[in-house]
Amino acid sequence: MAAHKGRRLRKGAATTAAAALAVAALSASQAPGATGAPDTLQTSAGQSSPVPDVPADANATGNSPYYTDLPPLNSPLPSPSSTIGTPVSRGEGEAGIPATVLDAYQKAEAELRASRPGCNLPWQLLAAIGKVESGQARGGRVTADGTTVSPIIGPQLDGNGFALIKDTDHGVYDGNSSYDQAIGPMQFIPSTWAWAGRDGNGDGKADPNNVYDAALAAGHYLCRNGWDLSTESDLRSAILSYNNSTDYLNLVLSWVDYYRKGTHSVADGTGGIPGHRSDDGLPRTSMPATPGTASPKPSTPGKPSKPGKPSTDPSTPGSPSPEPTPPAGTPTPSDTVDHLVSPDLDGTELSAIAGNAFERRIGARAVTKDGKSVAKVRVRFTITGDTGATFSGGERVATIATDAKGTALAPQLLAGEQAGTFKVTGTVVGHAAKGVGYTATVTPRPADKLVRTSDTALTCTPGGEFAGQVQVKATYKGAPAAKVGATATLIKSAANPSANIVGPYFKDANGQPVRTLTGLTTDADGVVTLPKLYADLFSGTYLLRVTTPGGGSVTVELKVSVLATASASPSSSASADPSPSASAGS
Repeated sequence: MAAHKGRRLRKGAATTAAAALAVAALSASQAPGATGAPDTLQTSAGQSSPVPDVPADANATGNSPYYTDLPPLNSPLPSPSSTIGTPVSRGEGEAGIPATVLDAYQKAEAELRASRPGCNLPWQLLAAIGKVESGQARGGRVTADGTTVSPIIGPQLDGNGFALIKDTDHGVYDGNSSYDQAIGPMQFIPSTWAWAGRDGNGDGKADPNNVYDAALAAGHYLCRNGWDLSTESDLRSAILSYNNSTDYLNLVLSWVDYYRKGTHSVADGTGGIPGHRSDDGLPRTSMPATPGTASPKPSTPGKPSKPGKPSTDPSTPGSPSPEPTPPAGTPTPSDTVDHLVSPDLDGTELSAIAGNAFERRIGARAVTKDGKSVAKVRVRFTITGDTGATFSGGERVATIATDAKGTALAPQLLAGEQAGTFKVTGTVVGHAAKGVGYTATVTPRPADKLVRTSDTALTCTPGGEFAGQVQVKATYKGAPAAKVGATATLIKSAANPSANIVGPYFKDANGQPVRTLTGLTTDADGVVTLPKLYADLFSGTYLLRVTTPGGGSVTVELKVSVLATASASPSSSASADPSPSASAGS
């Protein structure tokens, strides 16, 4: 295991050799005798390919130890039946996954299939990582809602055979206020969970000790950077970003291959727990032999602190790699930072139209108490809010190192489709310095002109249904305005745009009359077609007005008459009946 940037944890020579041979054999479609160099990956064709270069501390687990048990050499023999496309195996105990844990993996796959279809995340990858990290939540010892019976806590990352990661959460998650420890069935370190955590079971909170939350967080983590996990290179990069070890990579791929060949669910709590770990023979401070069998020390309730220094967020491809952790007691650049300021003289407020990029690049400048700039400081930018805004690449978190002038520029900010306001905060990674915040506003897509696509008269007899549907086209500065929101209202009169109480109407989902429609959206050509219109028993001439953000508006005349014909003139304003109408202001 690569515990920290190029170092490997100590293992027995015999165990290492046996594991290497077994992994190579399994990775090469279980062909005996296929071996590979320590820094190469055995592909399914038995060929060696280089392992992608991933920074050692740029991972979800902080390179924490993991279970090293290999899948059985004999693959499961699937029966003809299947579950979600996967053959069911009853022959091998290792193929059984606790029911709730399996459900969490499959639900996470389904959510990612909808939200990030280009990622192609297989649930078997989550199962493989869950097996290696926690033995499937210690054999499925979880409650009905997916929360582990007791917290699963890794050893403290104090540099004693492991990476050195000082406390980032004040012990809220791991009960340790000195050093971080990996937490939960998917073994996230607290600083990574702080931005990667998700609510997978819909209870309104993200809990790293809940298998639904942890599985969904792991899925999103593996799908960042635009990775397509159906490709070999992206799959390898994603796994190495979880734990930067070639041994770990080959082991996870072995379990993925094994689970693809057949699995079945077993009762919660009856799954087996692996017996071998990558830290066998090393001291395990504050942790028993089986990870997670001890609860964390009590901690003061509260929110986790800012993410910790060694856990670089690799969400932005190509961002500078962090500096190696200096010897204990040596001040780091981050230690000298007093606060962050905005390097932009235009202030901390910005706006963009929905679906467009913000013109301004946001950033942060790290300074000391006396105002001197500090270089080589990692700044984490985090988006909070529900407008769908992201940085380029689709992520909501990006970590950038400050340059020689002490400035870190975040990736380009992209507005989502939902109008509203969101926040972007910049914080120093691993240091409690005052951060900088931005307020960003997303305005609706505009249209400055609306026109009907047809001049056909719209007429109807009382109590009937209009034969045609109203269709309008929106443009902005002469070009079709796509994805523009529109509102349609049956108004009282040209001078009174409030909704009428009689006359033509639309129908809601329950078939009830409604005279104002919101949430309409133009298509790629700027066109929106309104639902069918119906007439009540009052004859008259009525008005329908359609409006869009940006000033676009069009008013359409509707006629209800016992003498209504399809050939009625659209310009005619005479009413066939003096009954209450839109023009009368009813």
